[in-house]
Amino acid sequence: MDLLDFKPGSMYFDEPLDLRVEVLILEAAMAYGAPKAEVKLRQAETLAPEHLSVLVALYRYYFYRHQHDAALAVASRAMEVVARRLNFTPLWQDVTADDIARATAERGELVRFYLHALKGTGYLCLRLGDVEAGLQRLDHVAALDAKDRIGAKALADVARQALQASAA
Repeated sequence: MDLLDFKPGSMYFDEPLDLRVEVLILEAAMAYGAPKAEVKLRQAETLAPEHLSVLVALYRYYFYRHQHDAALAVASRAMEVVARRLNFTPLWQDVTADDIARATAERGELVRFYLHALKGTGYLCLRLGDVEAGLQRLDHVAALDAKDRIGAKALADVARQALQASAA
């Protein structure tokens, strides 16, 4: 299955967002680097805990500040939200190629979001030193994405090469 072969639909950021939440995200962006930025994002999260725009903003905040534990937690929550929307099992390990094919026919963008989030959690696990968990996630994405449109196989290959080089 080719994950680029789907009819484009609406993206997560096209979903309506309460004006108060939108303002909080903008205020957080303007305060980036200051402690109040995180406060604003957490306030947005309180108002819209399952809105993907909020979760992505929070994820990016933590990711770019190299707060990998916090970014991993947010990415995992985003995956839970998307898994429910796509009628996937809550356990990423149990998502199958058939699940991906079924969901891609209806919500291809959301499937790609899910797989990118899973790849991101794999990368974060690697950064946090949990190589086994990172490679498991990346390998699972690669198994679901035979053409490596998401790039998880390439990332897993680089990680394995780095491990081999450090062991030599």
